[in-house]
Amino acid sequence: MSAHELMSLLGQESLATLYMTFVGTLVAYLIGLPVGVSLVVTGPNGIKPRPVYNKVMGFIVNVIRSVPFLILMIALIPYIRKVIGTGIGPRAITAALIIAAAPFVARLVEQSLLEVDPGVVEAAQAMGASTLQIIWKVLLLEGRPSLINGAAVTMINILGYSAMAGTLGGGGLGDIAIRYGLYRFQPTIMWITILVLIVLVQVLQEIGIRIVAKSDNRIN
Repeated sequence: MSAHELMSLLGQESLATLYMTFVGTLVAYLIGLPVGVSLVVTGPNGIKPRPVYNKVMGFIVNVIRSVPFLILMIALIPYIRKVIGTGIGPRAITAALIIAAAPFVARLVEQSLLEVDPGVVEAAQAMGASTLQIIWKVLLLEGRPSLINGAAVTMINILGYSAMAGTLGGGGLGDIAIRYGLYRFQPTIMWITILVLIVLVQVLQEIGIRIVAKSDNRIN
């Protein structure tokens, strides 16, 4: 493979990896954020305790989180194929990433909101704030830096998961490493792919750190 062909391939598969990472993170948060909020609100010390719902939802979250991503992805492929028409490629892998990441997001959100000072919540309740107002204007606002940091962690984890998906024809940088580095015995291409992944992780991490710093009033 010429240097030009390699650069073209790396560029194409880097875009596929970023697609899986960003779309996977976005949709996982659309699902996981409300679930995480509900776990806090309905918890034993929550503003609207609902023991049965909390235990059932917590159990579901824990079950999905307990399954290693690669195994979960293999188990989901037949169902994903029925829904979107294919079990391989970035679209299929993104669907698996969303299912795997949503419970992880829910627990991260739960942990972030539990760090909010209970006194602030109690003060809002004493002032007559509704449940929705407490969620939007107290929990999510006060927990914003931690939530953003959790989003950065999630994005990096999903990036790692997307690379693992290369073992099943998921495309992206992981596919290059498997196809050329392992199957065709071209370790140089594998190490170049690893370097690109490291750069992507460092960039995403730095962006996350900067956004957290700007959103944290304690730092400002």
